[in-house]
Amino acid sequence: MKLHFDSNQQYQWDAIKSITDIFEGQPLSSGDFEFTQTATVTLLSENGFGNNLALSAEQILENVKTIQQRNEIQNAVAELQGMNFSVEMETGTGKTYVYLKTVYELNKLYGFKKFVIVVPSVAIREGVLKNLQITHDHFQSLYDKTSINFDVYDSRKVSNLRGFSSGNSIQILVINIDSFAKDENIINKPNDKLTGKKPIEFIQSTKPIVIVDEPQNMETEIRKQAIENLNPLCTLRYSATHTNLYNLMYSLNPVKAYDLGLVKQIEVDSVMSENDFNDSFIQLESVNRTGNNITAKIKIDTTSATGIKRKSVTANSNKLDLFELSNKNQKYEGLKIYEIDYGNQQIELTNGIILKVGESQGGMNDEVMRFMIQKTVEEHLKKEREYKAKGIKVLTLFFIDKVKNYREYDESGNALQGKFATWFEEIYQTEIAKPKNKNLIPNSVAEIHNGYFSQDSKGRVKDTGGETQADDDTYKLIMQEKEKLLDINTPLRFIFSHSALREGWDNPNVFQICTLNETRSEIKKRQEIGRGLRLSVDQQGKRIFDRNINRLTVIANESYDAFAKALQKEIEEDCGVTFTGRIKDKNKREKLNYRKGFQADPKFLQIWEKIKFHTKYNVAYQTNDLVILAAKAMKEMPETKKPGVRSTKNEVVMKTDGVSGKLLSDTVAPDYGLHFEIPDMLAYIQGKTELTRSTILDIVKKSDKISELLINPQMFMDNTTSTIKSVLYDLMIDGIKYEKIGSKMYEMTLFNDDEIEIYLDNFTFAVSKADKTIYDNYIPLDSNVENQFAKDCESSENIEFYFKLPNWFKIPTPIGNYNPDWAIVFKGEKKIYFVAETKSKEEELRKSEEQKIKCGKAHFQIFDDVVYKKVSSVKDLS
Repeated sequence: MKLHFDSNQQYQWDAIKSITDIFEGQPLSSGDFEFTQTATVTLLSENGFGNNLALSAEQILENVKTIQQRNEIQNAVAELQGMNFSVEMETGTGKTYVYLKTVYELNKLYGFKKFVIVVPSVAIREGVLKNLQITHDHFQSLYDKTSINFDVYDSRKVSNLRGFSSGNSIQILVINIDSFAKDENIINKPNDKLTGKKPIEFIQSTKPIVIVDEPQNMETEIRKQAIENLNPLCTLRYSATHTNLYNLMYSLNPVKAYDLGLVKQIEVDSVMSENDFNDSFIQLESVNRTGNNITAKIKIDTTSATGIKRKSVTANSNKLDLFELSNKNQKYEGLKIYEIDYGNQQIELTNGIILKVGESQGGMNDEVMRFMIQKTVEEHLKKEREYKAKGIKVLTLFFIDKVKNYREYDESGNALQGKFATWFEEIYQTEIAKPKNKNLIPNSVAEIHNGYFSQDSKGRVKDTGGETQADDDTYKLIMQEKEKLLDINTPLRFIFSHSALREGWDNPNVFQICTLNETRSEIKKRQEIGRGLRLSVDQQGKRIFDRNINRLTVIANESYDAFAKALQKEIEEDCGVTFTGRIKDKNKREKLNYRKGFQADPKFLQIWEKIKFHTKYNVAYQTNDLVILAAKAMKEMPETKKPGVRSTKNEVVMKTDGVSGKLLSDTVAPDYGLHFEIPDMLAYIQGKTELTRSTILDIVKKSDKISELLINPQMFMDNTTSTIKSVLYDLMIDGIKYEKIGSKMYEMTLFNDDEIEIYLDNFTFAVSKADKTIYDNYIPLDSNVENQFAKDCESSENIEFYFKLPNWFKIPTPIGNYNPDWAIVFKGEKKIYFVAETKSKEEELRKSEEQKIKCGKAHFQIFDDVVYKKVSSVKDLS
């Protein structure tokens, strides 16, 4: 399998442009046709080629302010926080893709060539390297086979840094922060192989653009100074969970990503013991010290007026009797705490049992974890049944904290199954034998599960912390097999991995995550779900955008309320936004049922038989009209402004209600004095519009604006492109004509394939009169307007039949596919067959929405007796 990448995701372009526009006014990179006034984009030194910045700090600040205003950034900067620029992107939305494409764009626009990607861990390093490999062909096709070299820093091969500095193509160096953060690192010591120079000097001399991946892990003074010591032209910081948002340029927080459908929906399946008070349950939650007083916070089953309750109590040197601490629960009679050990964070009981923080004894730990595995397998097989025909491989991830629970060894070193592997195989074989799962997965149970664990020198798996040399090999294995795991013919479906290996890798087709920890997990919820948030892909490697498919189920040993509350708290602390209502309770998921036999209902067929056909479109417009209208629009486009320096003076005014400012003066320097390389304007606009060079030249000449190209080339080209595309789309849509594609039509079986599970919300319409629609129980809707429309359709005597058109019913248009809202049979003086688009009267439509509605009208004109109409209520159909 080869993964496909979509280069036209608007949110990703917004993030990229938020960085490239920082350098607005920098001399542009040369095109095929140009004349040169002054070349200032390349820095030459004795070590080779480097980046050079021709802009002042004042110019950079003005650009930053403009970008922040455009992106509606809260707490915009008044002055630069150094040459550090932050991009906030939620896990799973393509952060690495964005910064790699930004590298290509910065080279294309400004000629920058030297880039260093700094990572905090082996896991993230391997993830970056894998992304460089799998996106290489994609970027080469987009950027005309631009020459690029990428490498991972290896302290055993420091002479490779000479190639980094001397190369005159894009050079990307991936390096772990710990490789250069200390004076004793090899990179910071004089080296005989490099004529006595320190290896780091070859990086410093290039003034690289430094990209910091997950900068929150590099906020110590030593690490910040180490990054500064690379002598960066600027530092670009990418993360979902920044600690410090220096010069925030773009923000795609968890709420935006979730609401835009850029990550999977999250649902929680809670597995907890109930009424489990028969054993002497004890869990050590924490050991604390205040002065000379050492205490232990423990959870035990206490006696209360209403029965036994599990609660936390505090033990100290004067309160060690568990019988007394439990309010005389007989299960603890004679059991005491022998020692509270602060140094080892543990307690010892009088029966000899030692509990470390997070550990417990008694209760139903094994029973709970076994049932968690069962629920995970059931959910996995359910999705296998739903997605197999769609060509989507389903993967499940188990995180465990003790490797021995999956794989053990006898005295001779032979591998044996741990209890998790044994339970899994027993549960899987029981479930796969059920009639509903017959022939679902052809492979044996031994083939469908495996573990990714670090190994010792004898090849035996072991517990690690995530940053050892052994972990290095494990990460490589996970990354190297990413595409292989997505192949439906690869048997492996259930992956067991160590909890320490959570960060830095993921797979888009992880649909279930189950954490089986015998000790209490301190891992953040966002980190836990992060391995499965990315949107899934099919067997062609193409991204799936159906929200009914993209659903991540977390099997948790805690209540839904507790999980949701913890995740919400983390998001509020990390991002300052509320995530309320966006985490779903799996047990409140409802299956949407189609009414049995609706396909044969004459009321349904009378409209479906009219609209079921596929169509294609042709556009007709006169090139001369385009030239005249586009030139006229160009005359009215915003003035192209020269890059300049602005001085704004404010008086600081202190009042009782706080500090404010009063503007005293606002001055723009008349001439900033920059000289530009003039790029190939026609090639740039042609690449964005697909018009001929002669047509573009005619438009620009007739606009009488061509002289503005010399004022600010990039701004002029971008404004011109946007203006021409707007006029072009209007002309294409005004002249659009549709025709049926022979006898090609939407097959009725698509309704059977479209099995939907939904979460009920305020917009969902509960069907009462199923004979008037195709649904038996619910209609999933997106707004109050749609909900009221459905209510009125059901109650109105004039509506004989209605249904929401499924999301696979699409009309092609020049600006993307369009999915209309409703199909309606209206019974008045005569029957009218409506296709309706519901919009609120107060709603101001985006231009693209208006254009798609125009296309909808043209599309349905070719169908006999079908009327297409934009409405806000059923009354508008009369």
